[in-house]
Amino acid sequence: MPSLKRTERSRNLILDAADEAFRELGFENTSVEEIAAHAGLTRKTVYNLFRSKEDIALSLIARVEANDAGYRELMTRNMNVTELLELVLTDSARWCMANPSLARLALAPSIRPSLEPPSERPSFQGLVRDILALGQQQGLVRTDEEANYMALVLLGIYGQAMLNSLVGEAFDQSQVRRLIRIVVEGIGERS
Repeated sequence: MPSLKRTERSRNLILDAADEAFRELGFENTSVEEIAAHAGLTRKTVYNLFRSKEDIALSLIARVEANDAGYRELMTRNMNVTELLELVLTDSARWCMANPSLARLALAPSIRPSLEPPSERPSFQGLVRDILALGQQQGLVRTDEEANYMALVLLGIYGQAMLNSLVGEAFDQSQVRRLIRIVVEGIGERS
């Protein structure tokens, strides 16, 4: 059992060191050797715990996605879904702007997302899907489409807007609000 604790401690050291290095140098300019040095571990130890630098980055993204307890608590309190979506996407936009190299990996993954979010771990797609399902219960989100599909539509538009903002186009809370309104209300003529 002690080796599991040491392994988990080493994984966390590597993830923390990678987070710092990616912020400081960017994903492309960071090597596994630099991550190992920042963590105070050997390169071999890093490779024993992670397959690649990309694997480390994806684990960092998964760690951020797993930190959704506060949003889920607001869901149990039946928070207005429009306000909750605005909070979630605004917080995500802040994280993307603070972590541009990781945000690019998260927003433009090499493997396209599927209709079903990953079941083995928490995901941003799963959180947005669950918020939209709550919105359907609240009568604020259309019920003629599945929450999974609408989550992909919303995240596709949001992801493109964030990728544009990472190359210099401003993206602020009013744009998040506008994006949510358009997706929730639809693009057809208002009656």
